[in-house]
Amino acid sequence: MNKRKIDEHRRNGKKLIAKFTIDLITKLLSESRREILTMDRMLAKRIRLTKTTWYDVDSSRDILDNIFVRVPVKSLLQLKAVYKRWHSVISSPSFTKLQLSLSKEKPAFILYPYVDEVTNVYMVNADGIMTEKVTLPRCENLSFLSMICSYNGLVCFTNCPWVPDSGMTEVDLTDLEIRICNPATRKVHLLPAGSSSEKEPVAGVAFGPSEYKVFRIFHTKTESQDSCPECEVYTPSTGAWRGIGSVPQFPMHDHNIFVGGKVYWFLPSEEDHRTAGSILSVDMEENFRVIELPDEVTAHAFLANLDGHLCLIAIYDDDLIMDIWLLKYNNEAYYWERKCSDYIPYSTIEGTDAAAGRKNEIFIITTEHYFLYDIGRRTWIELDFAEAFDRNCPAIFSYTESLLPCNGSLGPEV
Repeated sequence: MNKRKIDEHRRNGKKLIAKFTIDLITKLLSESRREILTMDRMLAKRIRLTKTTWYDVDSSRDILDNIFVRVPVKSLLQLKAVYKRWHSVISSPSFTKLQLSLSKEKPAFILYPYVDEVTNVYMVNADGIMTEKVTLPRCENLSFLSMICSYNGLVCFTNCPWVPDSGMTEVDLTDLEIRICNPATRKVHLLPAGSSSEKEPVAGVAFGPSEYKVFRIFHTKTESQDSCPECEVYTPSTGAWRGIGSVPQFPMHDHNIFVGGKVYWFLPSEEDHRTAGSILSVDMEENFRVIELPDEVTAHAFLANLDGHLCLIAIYDDDLIMDIWLLKYNNEAYYWERKCSDYIPYSTIEGTDAAAGRKNEIFIITTEHYFLYDIGRRTWIELDFAEAFDRNCPAIFSYTESLLPCNGSLGPEV
């Protein structure tokens, strides 16, 4: 980039910041009673931003933080390139924490249609409007790429790798590639290979205050048919897998939810392995536990994070009813509390493919439609996205835009 373009880039960046400065400083002043009169005088005189005022803004870390934290991540990445002062502010762990805390107040959804040879994810805001399409970098030519969880802006994708020398026509079902991605920053981190497995492994991610942990559950290659599945853990600080022993049962699939410091997977019932019978959980201290489900469970059951609580969404095709349960804990025991029950607005001909929770709303994907259900109002809204795309086993999760790094420690302040 030549000097002329660099100077133009800086001027555009300062114009953008100046606009945010005028609006946000006025707002910040209005929140302080001591500054109400000053704010009124500023509004009456319509003061323009002078060089002296801009120097005061640019030299104040608190003001810069309050300005930048309201800027979308995509714009923040551009502003980091303007000059070193802004790069230092936006790159700091304290700002990453501040941006995440504000972003958590406005969670959205991330949708992955799971279309062969297409690695696009779609952002859907709280009103059910598709706002952005993101193409995941370095994810081309991957087989059976699945989105298995989302938390604090980090998303985990897994896929079975191609068998060497197969010409990308055969996959290894006993192996699993695991990627931690940040769609907002367009960063992707491929984890190292895990231990050999007799069957296809599953994974789950727990997010701690300083870094995440990836749990990989697999079957060891042994002559014994009754051997328990094993688990190993990956942390960014070590960059390696560490075995932690056996686990009670093997999950149905690798879609998992992280809520309240624990990762949750469905476990198959003994009567029908296509239907969930219980839940396997693990916490950051690597303690596993099996939790029973309510007596009436359907094959169309989904786990979701509903405003910080583990939620069970059960669709009963025969009755056209949806039940929403919350997992509660009291007197050292877990129990399920039915939050609501309502009729679904689609027929039994349609299958329910995926579901996710966001505050007081449930996002439902069927074979033909997209719905947003408001729990408080008991209302259904059918969504009509402008961009049409095919879908095959779609995945939907709540999503919070963030600056968190996907390839290392989250930092001591995050």
